[in-house]
Amino acid sequence: MTAPTKPMPNSSDSPLSGHAPAGLAEPAGLAEPGGLAEPAGEALHSPVIAWFDTHARDLPWRRADAGPWGVMVSEFMLQQTPVSRVLPVYEQWLARWPRPADLAKEPPGEAVRAWGRLGYPRRALRLHGAALAITERHNGDVPTQHAQLLALPGIGEYTAAAVASFAYGQRHAVLDTNVRRVFARAVTGVQYPPNATTAAERKLARALLPEDERTASRWAAASMELGALVCTAKNENCGACPIAVQCAWRLAGKPPHEGPARRGQTYAGTDRQVRGKLLAVLREAVTPVPQSALDRVWDEPVQRARALDGLVADGLVEPLPGGRYRLPLT
Repeated sequence: MTAPTKPMPNSSDSPLSGHAPAGLAEPAGLAEPGGLAEPAGEALHSPVIAWFDTHARDLPWRRADAGPWGVMVSEFMLQQTPVSRVLPVYEQWLARWPRPADLAKEPPGEAVRAWGRLGYPRRALRLHGAALAITERHNGDVPTQHAQLLALPGIGEYTAAAVASFAYGQRHAVLDTNVRRVFARAVTGVQYPPNATTAAERKLARALLPEDERTASRWAAASMELGALVCTAKNENCGACPIAVQCAWRLAGKPPHEGPARRGQTYAGTDRQVRGKLLAVLREAVTPVPQSALDRVWDEPVQRARALDGLVADGLVEPLPGGRYRLPLT
């Protein structure tokens, strides 16, 4: 995910290695017996934040006028989806639904329709559910407290922390894939983090979090952007990295990844592709669609039926009498 260049006003898991990375001093209070000795966070904060001040992308959800709702929408859309695909949908979404109450007035199927081809369309239903809860529980304003955000439907720890940090300038560890990769390399000395976020990674993120709220919010945004633009998964640019001289992985000679194989994302021929084709027909239709129209999108009947059943089970498609289907109205 990406994050704002400055906090917005209140408007609106395998363990880490058991030794200190070469070349990094062990500060008091961060190392435990048999655990990783992390570098003092202050040595990382200033250069990364200074880099961010110069190199951060100008993205609409980073601007003050985006408000907390704009930040929340961006966080839902950016999960597993590149910025280039999100930008046009984000702009259209906010133009149509500038506040949570505007989205809450619409049936959930309209959220799925507007989601377009972003992928993982259940995120659209979850965002619609969050908008309903914000309207009913918080007078239409995105709540300011982390616990309130976490209590919204469809919002997990990452999104709650990201919105609290990026929209309200609060102090939270925000761990997305980019941040985890930066910490794995710069601190832990490995090329890639584990496939799933671990308790050890969360502990490290908390240990590296600046005490000052504003600095912590900037650090969350800056470390995320560093992973997105410089410390990338396949083509890291150490020459442009503001903490290359401290990076444990670089100092160790960039040892290759030795953990479990990294999961690749396949799409062609999968149920995901079939689901996308079925949803595309329903998004473009203004009236319920007959089964025959859906049958034409995929030749293999068993996979097609399985994909359609999955869409119905997920609440993304509503079956009607007579073998017709539509996007959900409730």
